[in-house]
Amino acid sequence: MAPTFNAIGLAVADMAASLSFYRRLGLEFPAGAEQDPHAEATVAGGIRLMWDTHASLQSLDADYQPGPPSGGWAFLCSDPAEVDSSYADLVAAGHPSVKAPWDAPWGQRYAQVRDPDGNVVDLFAWSKSAE
Repeated sequence: MAPTFNAIGLAVADMAASLSFYRRLGLEFPAGAEQDPHAEATVAGGIRLMWDTHASLQSLDADYQPGPPSGGWAFLCSDPAEVDSSYADLVAAGHPSVKAPWDAPWGQRYAQVRDPDGNVVDLFAWSKSAE
């Protein structure tokens, strides 16, 4: 039997700040998870998204050193208006804009913001003309 893809991990400097950001995008975490060194959310298809603090990772591997932001996740919104409102909510909460909402040539409404660790997070929805 071959290994089964099951989880994606994200190393974070500040668990509370990171979970606050991702809760704004609809992910659910247990109460008090912001005080833990590890947190998880299960998304569609059963894939687990995992957060681990830099300190936690260093406790497992003394040679661990946080690197520059190198990842990012894309969140499907229900429609173009939700792209705009989600983007506006995150920017109003102090998260840096990477690119304001625009109508992408591939048929999606698209926007990008940075999470608390500097990772680019995409927000997108299929435009009416592309459906």
